[in-house]
Amino acid sequence: MTHTQKTKKIQIVVVGGGAGGLGLVARLGKKFGRKKFDIILIDRNQTHIWKPLLHEVAAGSLDANLDEVGYRSHAYRWNYRFFDGSLEAIDREARQVVIAPILDETGREIVARHRIRYDYLVISVGSVSNDFGTPGVRENAIYLDDRTQADRFRKRLLNQCLRVSRTMSADPTADARVRVAIVGGGATGVELAAELFNAAKGLAYYGLEVFDETRLDVTLVEAGPRILPALPENLSQAATEELEAIGVTVLTGRQVTEITEEGIATSDGTFISADLRVWAAGVKGPDFLQGIGGLETTPGNQLIVTKTMQTTRDDRIFAIGDCARFVPEGEERPIPPRAQAAHQMAGTAFHNLCALIGGGKLRGFVYQDKGSLVSLSRFSTVGSLMGNLVGGRMAVEGRIARLIYVSLYGMHIVAIHGWIKGVALIAMGRINQVIRPRLKLH
Repeated sequence: MTHTQKTKKIQIVVVGGGAGGLGLVARLGKKFGRKKFDIILIDRNQTHIWKPLLHEVAAGSLDANLDEVGYRSHAYRWNYRFFDGSLEAIDREARQVVIAPILDETGREIVARHRIRYDYLVISVGSVSNDFGTPGVRENAIYLDDRTQADRFRKRLLNQCLRVSRTMSADPTADARVRVAIVGGGATGVELAAELFNAAKGLAYYGLEVFDETRLDVTLVEAGPRILPALPENLSQAATEELEAIGVTVLTGRQVTEITEEGIATSDGTFISADLRVWAAGVKGPDFLQGIGGLETTPGNQLIVTKTMQTTRDDRIFAIGDCARFVPEGEERPIPPRAQAAHQMAGTAFHNLCALIGGGKLRGFVYQDKGSLVSLSRFSTVGSLMGNLVGGRMAVEGRIARLIYVSLYGMHIVAIHGWIKGVALIAMGRINQVIRPRLKLH
């Protein structure tokens, strides 16, 4: 099946409604409208949630229902169309994308495999966790790549907390504990470790009177010499000290060799017993991108793009965000997989799509590193800011860093909703923090 129009419009298809893709279709819809253009967003989910918030969803301290964005309502407001589905293939000769069949929970087909034509195509499908082929990861660990996985972890965490609470109620002398092992000392692993203690502290208010954070054992395992390698060493050390102060065991220089149902084995012979095991060590592009449509890809499934964000083998196909690999001229490393990079890539793609349609000049992508911030829940925030406003590089900690961290999410909200609705949603979010329960327990 091919979606066609009675009068053929210029059709721009964006696959992936993450940080870059959702902002891009909003800008395209606002600029071009529906009369002569057809802007289409394709995503396998019905709603969008900012990926840096998934650790809070997993810990139960954020109700994703309040922060998610429904693609259909967003599409109506910003003059684009939304189709749910997963990209399966690209037919570059016919200029069509192939969308995999959509099945219900019983496996029955809802929508058959179909095709959607494009004049210009933007791939913005983000990244997934890279387990590097480590034995047992897929079977015995949980990833935090999307809301479904975060919800699964939250349910398992609450079930384990309930088991421990009931055990303690029956026998106050029992040494029952909730043991969580997190592999990966990057932002996701560090933020989840801290957020778990924040959530555990609140469980006593919701019926688990004999359970608190002292019954929580969290171990953070990092293969490198220190956690948060993207930050300066002094901030990495500050984060380590903060984590250890709240009760997290931080193990560095330990490569995971296997994950079992009972725990995690490391290269030095240590075995870490764990009821819940989380893998947050590294990312790669989704497997279906490898060689898709004959496009040039890396071994890590990223689409290789030029400075204009166009793929190297097809000028009509762009790639942005974590699924795109771009190494700036004179640099050795590619642009890092961060939300700020996806937003900036989307801006370059928007400009160049407009230029291709209107006959303007294409612009090269210039990455403006705004720095990195890592939230340790209510306990602290650490990070470094870069750019002209702070005179190069400035290390920040504590309340100032926390304020900046929160403001980054506010900027994302404004980018996808506009100033008026964005500011209103931010204000509503502050109110919800006061009147809503501290934890999502269902």
